[in-house]
Amino acid sequence: MRTLVIDTATKACSVALFDGDNLIASRFEVIGRGHAERLLPFISQMPDKGRADQIYVNVGPGSFTGIRIGLAAAKALGLAWSVPVHGYGCLALVAAMTVSEYPDASKVDVLMTGGHGEYFFGSFDQASEALGEIKSIKAEHVGSHSTAKLIAGDFDVGDAGRIWFDTLPDARKWHLLRHAAPLKPSPVYGRPPDAKPAMVAI
Repeated sequence: MRTLVIDTATKACSVALFDGDNLIASRFEVIGRGHAERLLPFISQMPDKGRADQIYVNVGPGSFTGIRIGLAAAKALGLAWSVPVHGYGCLALVAAMTVSEYPDASKVDVLMTGGHGEYFFGSFDQASEALGEIKSIKAEHVGSHSTAKLIAGDFDVGDAGRIWFDTLPDARKWHLLRHAAPLKPSPVYGRPPDAKPAMVAI
């Protein structure tokens, strides 16, 4: 079974095409912004223009705009190809990528940029299962939440005695989550949206 994986939830933009667990083709770039302009060309460069039997997409938490771009593309392709669309967690993939590099770790804390000086935080076990609720916390509160000796993501804690694994989610590593239950293809923002409904006087 072929799987197209789309990941635009962070400043990285990546796509990967798998046949079972075997990676056929991929693109990965750290671009900051401009995911909408890069994503479809990335997919069109895949063999058979990325045509697959199923699609997986990073549903967050992460960039509000990035998550929406990835989900919109995944759902449009799923509709066009008549194939199922599934989601996977941003922090769960980072945890799985980290454990693959440090297989002796029993726990890993993940910290990913959330905007407005906040970071998405979650603790995971060796199977990349969340050990609690994923939260949005301020940088100065990291120390009171993070206790693992192994920390991963894009925020350098810099504590002595702890291992820091600097990484971003990468569609090419999706196979590390292949045995995890798929998520619904719906956004997981991790915190309330910045925009609030305006009060209208009647």
